[in-house]
Amino acid sequence: MAAHHFRNLGILAHVDAGKTTLTEQLLYTAGVIREAGSVDAGTTRTDSMSVERKRGISVRSATASLTWNDSTVNIIDTPGHVDFAGEVERCLEALDFAILVVSAPDGVKAHTENLLHALEVTGLPRMVFINKIDRAGADVEKVLSELRAVTGTKTVYMPVTMGADCGFEHCRIERTDFASAVTEALGEWDEAIAERFLLDDVLTEEEIAAALPDAIRETKITPVLCGCAKKGLGITDVLDFCTRWMPDASAKATADLSGVIFKIEHDKTMGKIAHVRLFGGTVKNRDALAVVEPVAEEKAAETDTEDAVPVEDDTVQAKDKVSQIRKHLGGRYSDAGQVEAGDIGALCGLTGAKVGRYVGSVTPVRRYALAHPLLRVRVTPDAADPDPEALPKLAAALKELSDEEPYIDAKWENGQSEIVIHLTGSVQSEILETLLAERYGLKANFSAPTVIYKETPMRKGEGYADYTMPKPCWAVVRFLFEPMPRGYGVSYHGRLPNNQCFYKYQSHIHRSFQSCLEQGIHGWEVTDFRCTLIGGEHHTIHTHPLDFFVCTPMAFLNGLVNCGSALLEPLLQMRITAPAELAGKLITEVVQGGGEYDSPMLTGDTVVLDSIVPLAKFMDFPTKLASFSSGKAVCQTNFHGYRECKPGEGCDAPRRGVDPLDRAKWILWARGAMTDKK
Repeated sequence: MAAHHFRNLGILAHVDAGKTTLTEQLLYTAGVIREAGSVDAGTTRTDSMSVERKRGISVRSATASLTWNDSTVNIIDTPGHVDFAGEVERCLEALDFAILVVSAPDGVKAHTENLLHALEVTGLPRMVFINKIDRAGADVEKVLSELRAVTGTKTVYMPVTMGADCGFEHCRIERTDFASAVTEALGEWDEAIAERFLLDDVLTEEEIAAALPDAIRETKITPVLCGCAKKGLGITDVLDFCTRWMPDASAKATADLSGVIFKIEHDKTMGKIAHVRLFGGTVKNRDALAVVEPVAEEKAAETDTEDAVPVEDDTVQAKDKVSQIRKHLGGRYSDAGQVEAGDIGALCGLTGAKVGRYVGSVTPVRRYALAHPLLRVRVTPDAADPDPEALPKLAAALKELSDEEPYIDAKWENGQSEIVIHLTGSVQSEILETLLAERYGLKANFSAPTVIYKETPMRKGEGYADYTMPKPCWAVVRFLFEPMPRGYGVSYHGRLPNNQCFYKYQSHIHRSFQSCLEQGIHGWEVTDFRCTLIGGEHHTIHTHPLDFFVCTPMAFLNGLVNCGSALLEPLLQMRITAPAELAGKLITEVVQGGGEYDSPMLTGDTVVLDSIVPLAKFMDFPTKLASFSSGKAVCQTNFHGYRECKPGEGCDAPRRGVDPLDRAKWILWARGAMTDKK
């Protein structure tokens, strides 16, 4: 009996490239569904949420399975809109390879470039499907040229199928000479193969079978197929190629239980549902599983020979029992009973499940940040809602939605009249408003978005605090803060002698320090500095295990006060394509908004202007651009990084909870002697 194979693929694309339509056609061609659904009609299986069907866009990733050529193919259909790129980011960890869908008439868009960079950084194998070759303006060769411009020589794009009569309704698929195409592509990496190709000596079937899968897995070669998903053109070629040549999850499956949680859903009956890609082992109904938090990656590149005492997890790892294992097809599911290595399943009953955590042991994967929450919104219950519990209910709903999309990061301190959430774009707030109404029956008010700033120490300095009264207590902490370049992140160093400060207390300091980073003296996340624990002490009689959780926040904020804390503002990389006569106007707009620009690129009657601009002053620029260009200009933006604000710019964020700089009040609250945080 032939071994069964699993292939987990993700379909990635810029919005409107046709990725959901491709998913429908793959399912239809494989016989999973009787009729391919339509995005326009709101009948697609993977867009199962009502808000997705109404808007015609994917908001959440969705999984579906099919069988083809003795392989189970698990498809993860991901959102194409940049506001929901966090969904894509998390799904990358569960994939064996990706299908990048590019529209033949539209070419490589800004988000397509982001996806290509993510695939490069994570080293994820991929194939390209050039879609919509029947549309006017379809140009496959131009798309290939744009792809090569983005990735350079890092990979070789190997056409497997090409379009004929592109741009017309009667377009068709032409298959390339496969042996010749593979020989030419492999020849870019192997001189001996290149010489054979020049002599018209192509590789044999056996040689191709030995070399091509490895070249694809190592991302040396990116296969390219063409078609029209809406018409079902080229779909069989995609399925055949995926199950013959693309990476097989079964080949690297292990015996030890390990799986990553890449998606969380909530069900009224079953509660939290964790979608898991299993790298090793088998999970069955009623199995008890431990959910493991992976060790956080160091953001900073610098290391220290005298490392800090690590944060110890002193919590007891409870095991949750799997109540049901589901296989999902958009809004429908079946009870699978078990999931084995290489497969994907949705596990019910794991109350401790969170996106990015693992079941069993950790199998590290390279991660890449596609989404950047740069906007902050205050959410309050509708003023007309008479329910006194409206605010706690709203907080609970947003907390649940934060489990599904962690970038929302809903924050609410009991006693405050509003909830703060983070967004990656304005469309996301509209979707959240709809979800709150439809799923929870809650009406909420969303404030206008404001920019999320960060802060950083301005100069080298120390932070000190002692907590020795009222007894019994004793904790002393001294930090050294050193500013680092933009993008450095945060590193923590320093190990004191155990007899000066027990290692377990130094672990408490380290853990408390990490939580302190959430709010600096301006109320924003603190970044781009190096912290060293240079002093601290405990008392063998008076020190309570929690004393350092009281003392550390005071030392941390005192350090920021001593060093000074500068606000950092987010920057966007902006590309404007517009009529050439608008070049002067565009440059003026960029300069007046505090941005910087490269020399404009003129091509015929069109100008392309690349610039770096502050988000705070360009939030409404797309609307303004559409107005003064009469809709003829196009603006594409990507997150670029942070820079220090000019004096007088930026704003503080209200502090959540008690301020540790208010020493007396902080100590009372931290000791549980005061519950009112106002």
